Amino acid sequence: MAETGLVDIAHSVIETEATNRGYERGLIELAERGDDIIVMDADLAGSSGTSEFRKRFPNRFMDIGLCEQDMIGTAAGLALSGKCIFVTTHGMLAAGKAWDIIRSTICYGSLNVNICGADAGLSAGGAGGSRQSLEDVAVMRTLPGMTVVVPADSAQAARATVAAARVPGPVYMRMAATRVPVITTDLTPFIVGQGSVYRQGEDVTVMACGVMVYEALKAARTLEDERISVRVVNCHTIKPLDRAIVGRAAAETSAVVTVEEGSTIGGLGGAVAEALAQAARPTPMKIMGIEDRFGVSGEHEQLLAHFGLKARDIAAAVREVAGNRSGGN
Repeated sequence: MAETGLVDIAHSVIETEATNRGYERGLIELAERGDDIIVMDADLAGSSGTSEFRKRFPNRFMDIGLCEQDMIGTAAGLALSGKCIFVTTHGMLAAGKAWDIIRSTICYGSLNVNICGADAGLSAGGAGGSRQSLEDVAVMRTLPGMTVVVPADSAQAARATVAAARVPGPVYMRMAATRVPVITTDLTPFIVGQGSVYRQGEDVTVMACGVMVYEALKAARTLEDERISVRVVNCHTIKPLDRAIVGRAAAETSAVVTVEEGSTIGGLGGAVAEALAQAARPTPMKIMGIEDRFGVSGEHEQLLAHFGLKARDIAAAVREVAGNRSGGN
């Protein structure tokens, strides 16, 4: 059953914070309440969001250095001893350089290792295409037994981190290094595997994850003036996908737009399309994201605009699918 926790961005000043910071708060909460966790980092504590944890809990922190594959192997060994492990590195290094070790040790053994892909997506803008992990969600989603979570903001990142410690087997969490709008609170529903309706609507559903949730809400507000009613769903868990909320979106709004800050191949859009196809629900749909290419250097906001991932672009996609639906009727 999907959770409903309507989010209103109309009359509030939106605070911004990197989701990495929420990840660290979640780690500290786990340690303070006595969870037997160990945090590992690949010489990135200052940027990945583990420096305060290292300072406060030095006996629970391990800096492995720039040895991501070794870090995963070490995490596997510690997990076999009964520890709950959180490993942190750049999203591209986790999903790329360390992928084989994650597959053959963590996933093959169904170990309780939580992997934080920090500085993921376009948030690593200045590093250019070689370090922008646009494919991480897709490749992590293919791994058997891997749970994949993309929090909407720092507040949700903290809750996702705490929740990850309770999820059996491996978890991949995607975090952003740049400041993004904080739209959720401690009272906003969050359950791994259950999508959340953030705005009710009857015409088109926009299913988003990460920072795209905020842009989707902005687009929905814009379309109100055009009398297009847009439902906004935060699909923070890409795997396992909430197929029930996808099915209701198709049945009740008849058109779907997915939007993600990553590859359009194999990510949220692919998961939703698979769910609709397997449920035999032919539905007008548009998948928004980065289409079969690498990123480029630039500031985060510039890159979102460059790749057509701002609220105005989402609004245009909604108009398109709404028109297709109307034409089909």
